[in-house]
Parts: sequence; C-alpha cells; structure tokens
Amino acid sequence: MTVTAASVDQPDRLRPSSAPGALRRRLPGLVPAVVSALCGVLLYASFPPRPLWWLALPAFAGFGWVLRGRGWKAALGLGYLFGLGFLLPLLVWTGVEVGPGPWLALVAVEAVFVALVGVGVAAVAELPAWPVWAAAVWIAGEAVRARVPFRGFPWGKVAFGQADGVFLPLAAVGGTPVLGFAVVLCGFGLCEVVRLLAHRRRSRTVRRATAAAALLSVAVPVAGAVAARTLVSDKAEDGTRTVAVIQGNVPRSGLEFSAQRRAVLDHHVRETLKLAADVRAGKVPRPDFVLWPENSSDIDPYANPDAAAVIDEAVDAIGVPISVGAVVEKNGRLLNEQILWDPAKGPTRTYDKRQIQPFGEYLPLRGLVGSVNKDWTGMVRQDFSRGSKPGVFDMDGAKVGLATCYEAAFDWAVRDTVTHGAEMISVPSNNATFDRSEMTYQQLAMSRIRAVEHSRTVTVPVTSGVSAVIMPDGKITQKTGMFVPAYLEQKVPLRTSTTPATELGILPEMALVVVAVGGLGLAAGNRLRARRAGGAAG
Repeated sequence: MTVTAASVDQPDRLRPSSAPGALRRRLPGLVPAVVSALCGVLLYASFPPRPLWWLALPAFAGFGWVLRGRGWKAALGLGYLFGLGFLLPLLVWTGVEVGPGPWLALVAVEAVFVALVGVGVAAVAELPAWPVWAAAVWIAGEAVRARVPFRGFPWGKVAFGQADGVFLPLAAVGGTPVLGFAVVLCGFGLCEVVRLLAHRRRSRTVRRATAAAALLSVAVPVAGAVAARTLVSDKAEDGTRTVAVIQGNVPRSGLEFSAQRRAVLDHHVRETLKLAADVRAGKVPRPDFVLWPENSSDIDPYANPDAAAVIDEAVDAIGVPISVGAVVEKNGRLLNEQILWDPAKGPTRTYDKRQIQPFGEYLPLRGLVGSVNKDWTGMVRQDFSRGSKPGVFDMDGAKVGLATCYEAAFDWAVRDTVTHGAEMISVPSNNATFDRSEMTYQQLAMSRIRAVEHSRTVTVPVTSGVSAVIMPDGKITQKTGMFVPAYLEQKVPLRTSTTPATELGILPEMALVVVAVGGLGLAAGNRLRARRAGGAAG
C-alpha cells in the first residue's frame, strides 16, 4: 500500500479550509468589539475643532446597541474599547512634549471609568424606558471621573463637544450634567427607535409603550433645548466695558519656552505697547482694562525688579489696569497667580489658581514616577501650591471672574466666580506646551459652554493661541490664530442675573446620580428575583 500525504490525517489547524472557517465563526463575536471602538472614535469626532456635534448621537446609539443583552464581563470589555476609541485620539495632546508614555497611561486609567459605565448601561438596558436610566449612568460616570483620582479629570465630558449643537441652551438649565444627559439620552433613544423598527414581534400594547418611551427619549431633549433658548441673552444688565485681550506669543513652542521666560514677558509687553500706540493713533478706542494670559510673566515680578519695571511700562502706556499671569513664590510656596496691576498703585489684588494640574503643576506619586522615568520628575521640580479663594477682580467697576486654564474644565471653579459677583469671566491660559494640537480648541469649547451656562461674556487670553472673545450665547465674536502675536479689543456686555444652572449648582448632577443608582438597584433586584424564580422552578 502506498501512503501519500493526502491520505494522512492532518490536524484541523493544518487543513487549508480550517482557518477561514474559524475566522468566520469568530467574526460575529468581533463585530460588537469593532463597533464599540468605532463608536468611541465617532464620539471623538464630535468634539472641536470639528463642528460635528451631532456625531455624538449615532455614537451613543451604536454603544447602546452593542451593550444590550451583554453580561458584565462582555460589557466591561466593550465599554473599555469605547473608552479607548474616544480618549486615545481626544487626549493625544498630552503626549506632545513628554512622549507617548503619560498619554497612554492617562487613557488607560480614564477608560476604566468608561468600562464601568458600560457595565452599568448593560445592567439597566432591560428596564422600561432604559435610555433614561442609561443616560443617567453615563453622567454618574462623568461625575466620578471629574473627582478621582487626583481631584479628577473632567476633560472629555460629552457636554464639551456641544458648543455648536442644538442642545447648547440646556447648559443654562443645569450645567454640563444636564447638557450631557440630553445628548446621551437622545443617542440611546435613537438606538431604541431603530431596535423597535427591527423587532415587531411584540404585543401591540408593549410596542406602543416602548415606542412612546423611545420617541420621548429623542423628542424631550430637543424640545427642552428649544425651550431653554429663552434663558440665553446677550443683553447688558450693568452697562458694557471695552476689554482688550493680549496674546504675546512665545519664542517657540514646547516645554523649553519657560527657559526663555523674559522673552515671553517681553512679547506681551510689546503687544500691549502696540495696542497703546494704536489707541494714541485713534485706530482703536482705549480699553477699560486689559487681560494677559496665564504665565505671561514666568518671572516673579515681586522678586525681580526688571520684570516689574517692564510690566509698569506696559501699564503706564495703556493707562488702564492689566491682569497679569505670573509665577510667584511666597513664603516658600510656588503659586500660579493672576495679579491686578493698577497704573497708579501697581500690583494690588491677586488670585491663586486653585485647581492645579496633576503631572503638570504638581507631581503625585513622585517617587513612583521617578522610578519609571527620571526625566518626568525633572519637568516638575517643585510642586505648585493651591489657592483657596475664588478670584473676582474689580476692574474699572466691572467684576471679572477668573478661572485659570485647567480650571475651566471644572464646574465648581467657574460657578463660584459668578456666585461671588462676577459680571463677566476670563479664562487666562497657556497652551504653548501642547504645540498646534487640538487641545486649545477643546479648551475654547469649554469656555463657550461656560458662557451659556452662566450667561456671561467669557474672554480667553492665551499665550500662543487661540485667544477669543465669547458672548453670553456662546458665540465667538473675535479670535486669534495660533502662535502669532495679536490683541483683541471689543465692547462686551456685563450681566448680573443668574441662570438656573448657576443657582442649582451641583444639584442637577446629584439628581442624575440618584437616578443612575436607582436604575442599577432596580436592575439588580430584577436579576435577583429572576434567579430565585429559576431556582424555585428547578
């Protein structure tokens, strides 16, 4: 008998047809994973600088679809993939100057919160009117992420992608939680509408009840946004002021710019002198006050007479108060400070940044970080200290609230300037470290949300761009380019009335957290009863 290769039994893995067959068997299981990651990317694409806010709706519709009917392990994995698809591209700017290590570590940690939300959404997805419960679970996840670890990282809140969207007026109703809830609810509602169209094997009564819940999940957020437009107004309530915003630019982008601190200061002085010359020439009216960005003077003007002298020169030339962003040291404490510099009195009031940036302005776990990479500890040689009081400067009779850079992402840090009397808000920032990334546009969108949330003009003076003037309706009326010296000047309204969002503060967010906890409790109770019933039947 002749033995040939064809007559020998071969293991399945060696058979030519087995690999495609195995792949075909695995493909259905891979589809949800791929869809979840792509939906995360879709959510990222809804964020600035792209005005594609509406992409958040199909992103959450797809996310809801992949999570329905999943066990907690599958939901955890799908949620994590959604988080990676969303946060990896959104936060890529965090690695511009320090490399991919910190960026990937940040995303890996933050995506865990999204994964846990995925478990929660899957748990409540079988409840009646599940889009409501699921949207509340998402907002609860954002609430936790905004507080832990290291005092939280709220970057990437769904609300921050809606500056150009129809839902924006809802920021005035209940701040970023209500705005974000409406967007997520509408997305999950779309998922339920599509699911109903695809499954018609239910009783007429059940179909009607489910259809009503699905349609309301879409219609109510849109109707609420339309109704909330009455809360948005640009009307001046305490007169107007002409404000000037200075963008001095930096010698070059990157972390090294701080080594050229005097050059950065001189750039802002030079642009202010240019503004003063244009005022004298009658090209522009004299502003009532001038706003410089964060870190416009990294040289401590209290300890360095030469820095104080050139700031005095700029203030004397323009003849009005300037808010100067400086790095100062007081009693051994390093502070990121805004200084109100008066033409007659010099430096008067100050505001010390309260929400300082972990791994940027202070280094948690310094020993552990140093053991991984000593260069990272060298970038933050001395930790900044936190301020303790809200910043509201009286500038020519106008109450100007201050939320420095990173603080714009935190609801409380902006709100308490308004509750302490701010008639307009300024967000002095320094984005030079992040080069030409999307970071500056993401932060600008936050300021637009804050303008509507509290019905206040918001100015954004930035060292290297994009600086802007934002009206209380969230519209940008002027802005600069990136990495160019420029000044903006505009008459802006001062407002004293407060929105429901300002008055309610944290209450809408806490109410949504209670709804989320209630939904999770109901889902857990249903599963427990089903398990007991199954045990009794067995």
